[in-house]
Amino acid sequence: MKQQPVHIDDLTSPSFAPEVVEIQAFLGTLAGDLPLTSESLHAAAVAQTGLADFGPADYRERLDVLLGAVAELPLTGAGQVMLHTQLTQHLKNRLQLEDLLRRHPEIRDIELAPPVIIAGLPRTGTTHLHNLLAASGLFRTLPYWESLEPFPLEAEAGTEPDPRRGRCDQAVEFVDQAMPLFRAMHEMTTDHVHEEIQLLANDFSSMLFETLLDVPAWREHYLAHDQVPHYEHLRLQLQALQFFDGGRRWLLKSPQHLEQLPTLAAVFPAATVVITHRDPARVTVSMATMIAYSRRMNLESVDAAAIGRDWSNRLDTMLSTLLKDRDHVPELTTVDVRFADFMADELDTAARAIRLAGEVVTDTARDNMTHYLETHVQGRNGSIDYRASDVGLDVEDLSERFAPYVERFLS
Repeated sequence: MKQQPVHIDDLTSPSFAPEVVEIQAFLGTLAGDLPLTSESLHAAAVAQTGLADFGPADYRERLDVLLGAVAELPLTGAGQVMLHTQLTQHLKNRLQLEDLLRRHPEIRDIELAPPVIIAGLPRTGTTHLHNLLAASGLFRTLPYWESLEPFPLEAEAGTEPDPRRGRCDQAVEFVDQAMPLFRAMHEMTTDHVHEEIQLLANDFSSMLFETLLDVPAWREHYLAHDQVPHYEHLRLQLQALQFFDGGRRWLLKSPQHLEQLPTLAAVFPAATVVITHRDPARVTVSMATMIAYSRRMNLESVDAAAIGRDWSNRLDTMLSTLLKDRDHVPELTTVDVRFADFMADELDTAARAIRLAGEVVTDTARDNMTHYLETHVQGRNGSIDYRASDVGLDVEDLSERFAPYVERFLS
């Protein structure tokens, strides 16, 4: 029996199960010892790794801008502790990468085949297509646990089971408890194929931070700077990951690539880019709802209408940039995929993307993708009743605003 979509009735005033409240209260007691300062974060990263070389120091300016923006927010004690832990992990990842490069300088010489890159707004089928193509077995992908901790601590290297997976299991379990409806919006499991937005965050230049928190000053800094150096840092991390676990060709995915096509062309020339499209009015409502729901992890109350306004502006910027750049990146092989066409024949869409990338859809690859589709039926984790009014939006206004994009890609 098909489940009815769930309406989120505590979007602005979140409520939690008693066991989550207990965990939050405990985390809150730690906040006094974990201030969100550059000094505290760097000290924690050094203490937890025994390393001290963070690599090129230009990231410090970006981190300082981010911390300055965060200082304006009414974080809960638990939110402060979780953010401290996350930012410390990004610094630890830098330390471990530099240590790895020191011991294995040959990593910089590893050849990366032109990747296959999925670029599209959230809610346009990117995650489903990403996982479907990953299931083919033709590409190297990034599971969620590895995106959080891409490089093992030297003391844990070779340990089985990998402690990084265990830590990710714990984090996923808490998220499932605190946000039980999130899985219906965007499934996240320890081994789920994840996007490289986490790796970009290790250089403190990534859209990840603006999805987590309302940090307009940091966003302005991000948009005002060329992202090529940070995508080059991403490329270096992919080389290091390939050094560890091999892989012939990377499959990447992130919404931020929509406004970075020239950057992709500069850093990954000859890449194949699959751009997904869906009614942006519908996308804006569902994305704003998802972000508002996830903000409960850091805030006592959530201004869902402000999030709706903010992200309608943000998506407008992204789509306007895509309209400007789409036909001016000859270094890339690009294809547009409409959501409705993808849903009408998922396997054919995936096969066309594989062939466009110059790969062969083997019988094994097709069987693997078929099995994925059979075991990942849409709506198996439930569905959400998305309402524009919940996030202060009007669908007609959004449709008018996004008309140029719709005319170009969906008409």
